[in-house]
Amino acid sequence: MATSVLHDPSAGDIRDKSVSFPDNRLLIDLCGEYDRHLTQIETALSVVITRRGNELVLHGEGDAVSRGAEALEALYQRLEQGRAVEPGDVEAALRMPRADQTTLAPDQLEMFQGGAVEIRTRKKTIEPRTPAQQAYVKSLFKHELVFGLGPAGTGKTYLAVAAAVSMFIEGRVGRIILSRPAVEAGERLGFLPGDMKEKVDPYMQPLYDALNDFLPGKQLPRLMEEKQIEIAPLAFMRGRTLANAFVVLDEAQNATTMQMKMFLTRLGEGSRMAITGDMTQIDLPRGVPSGLVEAEKVLRGVDGIGFTRFSAGDVVRHPMVAKIIQAYEAADKRSD
Repeated sequence: MATSVLHDPSAGDIRDKSVSFPDNRLLIDLCGEYDRHLTQIETALSVVITRRGNELVLHGEGDAVSRGAEALEALYQRLEQGRAVEPGDVEAALRMPRADQTTLAPDQLEMFQGGAVEIRTRKKTIEPRTPAQQAYVKSLFKHELVFGLGPAGTGKTYLAVAAAVSMFIEGRVGRIILSRPAVEAGERLGFLPGDMKEKVDPYMQPLYDALNDFLPGKQLPRLMEEKQIEIAPLAFMRGRTLANAFVVLDEAQNATTMQMKMFLTRLGEGSRMAITGDMTQIDLPRGVPSGLVEAEKVLRGVDGIGFTRFSAGDVVRHPMVAKIIQAYEAADKRSD
């Protein structure tokens, strides 16, 4: 690849930047079907991209043009490694500084030997799409206890379950235990029909959804029947010692202080624990403090515990979700 900048001083910060790609076949994949990848970059950065032979010329504000060129170079490098480029990968390239995609700290090299930060499961390979997600994935593999804090749609639980499945497949843990407080989100559902499993399954469904993304359909029921994967409400954790397991507590903002302390002290030999939650969506009764809020205050700074904070900029669902979160955050600031 070669890059050249054509700059007209009279045009202020508007400039052209040319990036050449030697392999035309890979360049076609880089552009995407009907140039959808280029359109995605143009829309995100407010630039114009023109193809000239084996070159792509970006036109727009200087910083946006530089970011677009870096994203194109990172995506081309991905194609050279034999990896596909999808719209999600384009989004990740735009969010992630290029150095973060290709360079790992020395203590992470053994953990991610392929050179990229990614989580391998039986159905798919998961790659972080933002710097915060990348830091979170590293923390999940480095620390025995990790907190992922931030708004909905940032991948906190999804990445934690992916890490759990990856470590289970590799034999680093012997089982996976996923838990949530059985707290209704602002509405009373009344008594649910069925046995205990049928009563709690509606609360646990997001965890089932994540597992189904990472394990073959026939394998998951068998592993659950053999108790190698357990999904249970937080109340069922009392009195247990969770050894040789990867344990995930989702929606931890709805755990009381006593429940949180009880859960954290279940950590047994050879186990890892991930606690995820959004402290802006607490559904506990008025006057009942959140155990997650208390845990962050008490445990921050304790050696060996990892904390990752996500923001609206880390949302990887529909772009409108990030705008909604930002609007609510702005409204909260105005009311303070």
